[in-house]
Amino acid sequence: LFLAVCAVGIGGTFQYGYNVSIINAPTQHIHRFLNETWSSRYHKELNPDLLTFLWSVIASVFSLGGLCGALIGGSMAIRLGRKGALLMNNIIAILASILMGISFPTGLFELLIAGRFLIGINSGIGICVQPLYIGEVAPKHLRGGMAMGTSIFLTGGILTGQIIGLRELLGGETYWPLLLSSSCFPAFAQLLFLPWFPESPRYLLIDRGDELSCAKALKRFHGSSEYRREMEDIQRECFALDGEKPKKPWQLFTDRGVRWQLITVIVMTMGQQLSGINAIYFYATYIFEQAGISAEKIPYVTLGTGACECLTALTCGLLIDYMGRRYLIIGGYLLMTLWSIVLTFSLSYQELYSWVPYVSMTSVFAFILSFGLGPGGITNTLTAELFTQSSRPAAFMIGGTISWISFFTIGMLFPFIVNGLKQYCFLVFLLECSLVAAFIFLVIPETKNKSFLEIKKEFHKLNFGRN
Repeated sequence: LFLAVCAVGIGGTFQYGYNVSIINAPTQHIHRFLNETWSSRYHKELNPDLLTFLWSVIASVFSLGGLCGALIGGSMAIRLGRKGALLMNNIIAILASILMGISFPTGLFELLIAGRFLIGINSGIGICVQPLYIGEVAPKHLRGGMAMGTSIFLTGGILTGQIIGLRELLGGETYWPLLLSSSCFPAFAQLLFLPWFPESPRYLLIDRGDELSCAKALKRFHGSSEYRREMEDIQRECFALDGEKPKKPWQLFTDRGVRWQLITVIVMTMGQQLSGINAIYFYATYIFEQAGISAEKIPYVTLGTGACECLTALTCGLLIDYMGRRYLIIGGYLLMTLWSIVLTFSLSYQELYSWVPYVSMTSVFAFILSFGLGPGGITNTLTAELFTQSSRPAAFMIGGTISWISFFTIGMLFPFIVNGLKQYCFLVFLLECSLVAAFIFLVIPETKNKSFLEIKKEFHKLNFGRN
């Protein structure tokens, strides 16, 4: 089970985290490349406004690709199987790596844009299909910890990207095309390791009706003595679904039986993206400068933020099946509310006392720890748990679409919010975090150690207003 999580994670959410973070290091080198390419092609200087536009296209086309990936990820998981979709997804990553790698020697920045778009599609599919596979192969007493593999590999990807993007490694002027094309290595790793693992047993029995392959897969995952209990659970769900075909995303919006589960996924996904975590990363450099850290050392301190997220994802993975989902996610949002208050005050009085910048710096790390402990990891876990087999792929498509639209929107609007509100932007995030915490407290039941059918029954009263 542990090796299966590693095999799906390396080519899944690891790619997302890795490709989000590696684009930061070569910013200046890509600017220079755009200027030189434009001059040699059109024999005139590139207009600064056009340069900014081209750079923002290269940076943001990734989220557009991610949106497309989220829209097709669920359908791929139904048609090709969870494992088949992940394996096919690596072909997109390898093609994207080739395009980004040859953009510099050929002098075609358009290939860089196409490559970023394709790697975005790869990330969108991975972040949709990986939690599906993990949620379906895990026994219920380990489901939370295993589902945290999604978050652990995502934060691990961010940290790896930050390390490899250092100027001593591939972040220097000579090697940046290699840095951008290095995402082919996780893809090759998954193509090498994932074929050794079985397809999702739930998919085999419920979607394909292949009882023999399902039993075989369960024996591999749970051992020949333990697999029967899990088999009975899957058969019960199969009987309850009564041959129901996998639903399309638009069918979920009209299905009263999943109304509150769907509202929950939308609120949690938007809450995660709009919680202020992007603001923290945006402000981090300024806060570190104010604390007296020199500009050359800031990339190394930023590694601490990546390590922080990675550490909390691991901690959350260890705690989730012991403490339950509700305590961790509500606690995470409430702690983020607290640190938003502290940051608003410390950024307002930054110049008054010499120790205040250190309070800001501590708050940055505390905010990241709180995010990783709650919203960062548990959002995907709950999306997998709140739906039965026929609705789950569509739910991930909807959740993924909302996530990428929110990611894109905050990327576009955030600079204006910060310019307009300055440090008071954290008051907006404070309000958002406290509202999401209240929603989760009032609506979401504890899902620890419950089967998917038991969780569905918990929501029955909310959806239909009766027991």
